[in-house]
Amino acid sequence: MKLSGFALPLIAATCIFTAGCASHTAYYAPPPPPPPVGYNSVPPLIARADHEGFRAGSEDGARDAYNGFGYHPQHDRKFHTTPGYDAALGPYQPYRDAFRQSYLRGYDQGFHRG
Repeated sequence: MKLSGFALPLIAATCIFTAGCASHTAYYAPPPPPPPVGYNSVPPLIARADHEGFRAGSEDGARDAYNGFGYHPQHDRKFHTTPGYDAALGPYQPYRDAFRQSYLRGYDQGFHRG
């Protein structure tokens, strides 16, 4: 295949032009700074309620499934008495609410895997 006298300089000019375009420096914004220490940390009262509630719910759910009692998480004593509360960590209502939410998650997992 024979190239005409006009095509060869055109191809060379195109290569030089596109090679020059590819050498631009890319500038990127720096990542955002990390959040302050303790920003997303869970208060000790809620952490304890989550731990105690999930553990109690898992045990009760597995027990109810094993014994054939049926799925009734809100009828169990621990759901209502919310054991493990320590007044030194804070008020009772946030503990109770977090405990019960975690209890229901744990009960569901224990019941369906037990």
